[in-house]
Amino acid sequence: MDTPHTATPDRLQQAFVHLREELQREVIGQPHLIDCLLIALLADGHLLVEGAPGLAKTTAVKALAARIEADFHRVQFTPDLLPADLTGTDVFRPQAGSFEFERGPLFHNIVLADEINRAPAKVQSALLEAMAERQITVGRSTWRLPDLFLVMATQNPIEQEGTFALPEAQLDRFVMHVTIGYPDAASELAILKLAREQARRVLHPAAPPRALLTQADVFAARDAALAVHMAPALEEYLAQLVLATRDAGRYGQELERWIAWGASPRATIALDRCSRAHAWLAGRDYALPEDVHGVVHEVLRHRVLLSYEAEAEGVRSDQVIDRLLDLVPLP
Repeated sequence: MDTPHTATPDRLQQAFVHLREELQREVIGQPHLIDCLLIALLADGHLLVEGAPGLAKTTAVKALAARIEADFHRVQFTPDLLPADLTGTDVFRPQAGSFEFERGPLFHNIVLADEINRAPAKVQSALLEAMAERQITVGRSTWRLPDLFLVMATQNPIEQEGTFALPEAQLDRFVMHVTIGYPDAASELAILKLAREQARRVLHPAAPPRALLTQADVFAARDAALAVHMAPALEEYLAQLVLATRDAGRYGQELERWIAWGASPRATIALDRCSRAHAWLAGRDYALPEDVHGVVHEVLRHRVLLSYEAEAEGVRSDQVIDRLLDLVPLP
């Protein structure tokens, strides 16, 4: 692989294609999750993943961390978790007669917040600061987090007992909300084969996977994705999709009844960055409407708040977004 000083956009795109192929070999039946992880990495954002247990959410993010120059930490969120369990705390050192800050899991490059909705409000607040400001505060001291910092949080849609609903302010900090389902029959058989191979590796350990990308490569790829050309007409279309969630009455009474609160300007920024990253991963240096459509559900799903009428009628956020795509004209 080229060094970070000689890596060209073409070589970086090839490296990301290779990375995607490597991840798909290890995480079977979840190509959409892998693509969204790579888009979040390129868009410098955080990912909220919702799916039933056993769908390789943890495997996917661990496999990503193993193949880039990044350290990884998993935190199991529980109702008794404390903010210090994430941020770290001041520890008294008797030998020196002073306090020394002991860093917590948030100081890793890639953090898996497993079952994030099981943690109480104070923990959510500590995580919100880390995600939004890329820093944590303990006492009177503020500590910067690594330049490469990605949180992938998971939610279990089945069990709701003992959970705390995520506040809208924190949901808005996730660049995308991804929902995943069960693999198909062919993928299920491939998973069996992979599981047998992994069981053999326990008896005959192999060398850990080689890192395919350095942090400098990731930052260079982010710059390349930001440089993807987006025509003014497409940029206007992207903005109109978000604006339509705030002024739904312009597009009919149905949407107006369904939407209680529209998406914030942060949604426009996220949709722009994710659309560019989607185009760059596809090997293009220009964005198309299909790039916007490829990420719009993930970007808006958690940002469009539905009304009581919509919930009573069984309407879901994805249906509202589908309706928006039907009503907002393409450039």
